[in-house]
Amino acid sequence: MRRKIGRYSGYIRPFTCVLDVVIINAVALWWLPDVNNTVIYHLYISIAWLFIAWRVGFYEIYRYTKIISVVGYILKQYFLFLIANFAFIGFYMKMTHPEFMVEFVTLSLALIGLIKLSIYYALRRFRVLYGGNFRNVVTVGNGKSVEQLESFFIQNPDYGYKLVNKYDLLHNKKDQIEECLAFVLENNVDEIYCSLSDLSNTDVSKFIDFTDNNLKILKFLPDNKEILSRNLVFDYYDYIPVISLRNIPLDQTTNKVIKRVFDIFFSLFIIVFVLSWLIPILGILIKIESKGDVFFKQKRNGLNYKEFYCYKFRSMKLNDIADLYQVSKNDPRITRIGKWIRKTSIDELPQFFNVLMGDMSVVGPRPHMVSHTEMYARRIDKFMVRHFIKPGITGLAQTKGFRGEVENDKDIIYRVKFDIFYLENWSLLLDLKIIFLTIYNALKGEAKAY
Repeated sequence: MRRKIGRYSGYIRPFTCVLDVVIINAVALWWLPDVNNTVIYHLYISIAWLFIAWRVGFYEIYRYTKIISVVGYILKQYFLFLIANFAFIGFYMKMTHPEFMVEFVTLSLALIGLIKLSIYYALRRFRVLYGGNFRNVVTVGNGKSVEQLESFFIQNPDYGYKLVNKYDLLHNKKDQIEECLAFVLENNVDEIYCSLSDLSNTDVSKFIDFTDNNLKILKFLPDNKEILSRNLVFDYYDYIPVISLRNIPLDQTTNKVIKRVFDIFFSLFIIVFVLSWLIPILGILIKIESKGDVFFKQKRNGLNYKEFYCYKFRSMKLNDIADLYQVSKNDPRITRIGKWIRKTSIDELPQFFNVLMGDMSVVGPRPHMVSHTEMYARRIDKFMVRHFIKPGITGLAQTKGFRGEVENDKDIIYRVKFDIFYLENWSLLLDLKIIFLTIYNALKGEAKAY
């Protein structure tokens, strides 16, 4: 299964984002003596900086991003941030020396730009010298674009791609494809690059199904941009066009930060204002009715198939099959208090601790028991795609009636369908809508809430 190997950008980007906000605020305190509305102004420039960075894509720097593009992002951020600062002066205050504002923005962006470029080059140097932060890749096909991409990987190790095998498909095409898929699984290959001109529609579908079900990244090399009708994502490695099969909004750092900040604040709100008094009350009731702990924990699969302990209020009597069999209607294992907390979905509330710890999100695909995940991965096409993002306490599938017990394959197929739609169309507004519908359905009562 897919796992992260030596990828640090997930930590570097949030760190640089926080560092940049600290820098602009520190420089403002030092360089702008005329700013009287200190708290308001610092709050304003922090929000303005983050909003502009999100719109410009200031933190969306990838291993294949050209240095000219990085400089372009810095210049765009500079001019828009300068305009935002002068807008604040015009609306809220008078400044005796407006040239100080230009100097402040210039100095801030100079420091931030220097740090950004240093990290950019340091990562590239790190890949070459120490072999870290690499992605193992294979190529499939024999066209000119494949040769160019292979040369790019070999000649530019600083980009962080390691070409570990190539399949030209010139002889025994079917056998080579099977050999490629087996090699990818056995050798922890991260990404597959296929030339579309060398694959039939059946071959393309085979690669798509394989990568979806095994959490691998699939990208295509087109002859031209019109070769596919789908709304896919085009990137350029040097001047070589590469098609990404699936656009996941939560792969973007800005969206990750937005969702994570929302998760932290929302979970803290529930923990402080709901669980702080609910846990003692339910703890007493659960203990009175049956022996055992107040909380029930169970291993589940999360982001990138990583296992974690998912917490719930215990709603069943102690039993040896809790990790093997789902709860069914009129299940004799369920206690009286358990029946009520399951009906109202209160048993799920301890998962806000999972959200706070970072194992889950408030909204996302619901995690399954490890044994069920392995079973569905073998039986249900594209089931593993759900693990490209964090699991959630609630999700789109649950608001559409596909919650609780999986009675037949239709239930899990539709869950996967809605989960894939969610990860490809995520937005904060969609999260808020799902949360509202979840609360509404819990108050209304659902047939499968047992």
